[in-house]
Amino acid sequence: MRNDKRQNTLVQFPVCLRECYEGKRVLVTGHTGFKGSWLAIWLKELGAKVIGFSLEPPTEPSNFQATRLHEKVVHIQGDIRNIDALRDAFERHRPEMVFHLAAQSLVRLSYKEPKLTFDTNVAGTVNVFESVRKTPEVRALVNVTSDKCYENREWVWGYRENDPLGGHDPYSASKACAEIVSSAYLRSYFSKQAEGRDSLGSASARAGNVIGGGDWGQDRLVPDCIRGLVQGQKIAIRNPGALRPWQHVLEPLGGYLLLGAALWHDPAAYSGPWNFGPDERSYLTVGAMADNLIHCWESGEWEDVSDPNTPHESNRLTLNCDKAHAQLEWRSALSIFEALQMTVDWYKKYYASPRSHEMYSFCVEQIAAYEEIQKSRGRDHP
Repeated sequence: MRNDKRQNTLVQFPVCLRECYEGKRVLVTGHTGFKGSWLAIWLKELGAKVIGFSLEPPTEPSNFQATRLHEKVVHIQGDIRNIDALRDAFERHRPEMVFHLAAQSLVRLSYKEPKLTFDTNVAGTVNVFESVRKTPEVRALVNVTSDKCYENREWVWGYRENDPLGGHDPYSASKACAEIVSSAYLRSYFSKQAEGRDSLGSASARAGNVIGGGDWGQDRLVPDCIRGLVQGQKIAIRNPGALRPWQHVLEPLGGYLLLGAALWHDPAAYSGPWNFGPDERSYLTVGAMADNLIHCWESGEWEDVSDPNTPHESNRLTLNCDKAHAQLEWRSALSIFEALQMTVDWYKKYYASPRSHEMYSFCVEQIAAYEEIQKSRGRDHP
């Protein structure tokens, strides 16, 4: 139960996201990536004026290309490590809200390219925050990091937002560093006590393994499975016993949008870190996920290719999302089986006609269906 003093400052949920985002200039870094492209589509459908700043798509094919997203938003090809290019984008378009998703997001690649990983995920994040700091029009900033920012002790319970940060591998460590950057800028520049800029809300969003159509990333379970299924080959599974929290990409994105809306209306109350993860029913081992995806696809098989000499990856990492449940009234709505079916439906639609212009509309259909599920189940409703 919220106390009376705090209740007067909190946004009343559920909010209407269209009322918040319609007509607003929203800059999304990493809009050519998997999560970023879905977020850009959702924002576009909410009536926002979307400006994307990113490298070219990280894979071929990609959701960005499949949906022809460059025709729907302002597409700026740029590298967040280049602060001059980033500042130019901010100065030209004067965004009012910023969602920072651009990152080097692969654990295994971070072992091979640690400098690239830290340069992108830490220095690049500093560049984004510097650009925000010097753009007075920005009123809400959501910095998307990862559940891997926590010092993982393989606990059976979920990590809370105030648990220690850390990282065994360069990727996880870089995301912990990005969280420290976010906290430092909030306390040094974005709070009322720091510079008198109490109209800017800044938050970090931590989510885990997401699935959905349009992901062809390397060393990721669902894309690896889809490649094997499409090619009629056995799916190679590296760590079948590892337990992971899985959720459809629209679940955390709905949380990010709610968080952005809350920051817009009450910056001080909603700034800081937030977890967005599924409930315990969506925690499955990698092997069980492969089994269920094959069931949805209606064909295929996988094989265990575990190698004890491969770089370290966590076996268990879960999030406690009580804060988002209580203060944002956000909660995941899809079962893992619904999430898998939506994912398979997307890929089957794409591979039935990969050169069609229908994938943007299909993404919009899935977003609308997800919104209806949220409403019908009486939880948060984007």
